[in-house]
Amino acid sequence: MITVNLYYTGTNGSARAFAEEMVQSGAVAAIRAEDGNVRYEYFFPMDDPETVLLIDRWRDQAAIDAHHDSPMMAKIAALREKYDLHMKVERFVSDDSALSEKDMKFIKE
Repeated sequence: MITVNLYYTGTNGSARAFAEEMVQSGAVAAIRAEDGNVRYEYFFPMDDPETVLLIDRWRDQAAIDAHHDSPMMAKIAALREKYDLHMKVERFVSDDSALSEKDMKFIKE
């Protein structure tokens, strides 16, 4: 699995407006339905009202490449421009290992 955290930052609530339009326009539902998408969710940092975090998880690089080659990317890019958003990106590749016993001591299920 590959997880990409995208931090969208704008001004005057534009990042949240972008996320709301992505949801209301059906873009989020369409992305979630793409082959290989595992997770696509927006979160709002408590200490930064001008930033939205998107957690975007894909089965593999081929699924991400297909998404990047899809017509959906033009829609996303247009909305980013509309809301004048800036981005910071973090990428994580899953190592598929289980949590250690020490880790599990701190997790309540």
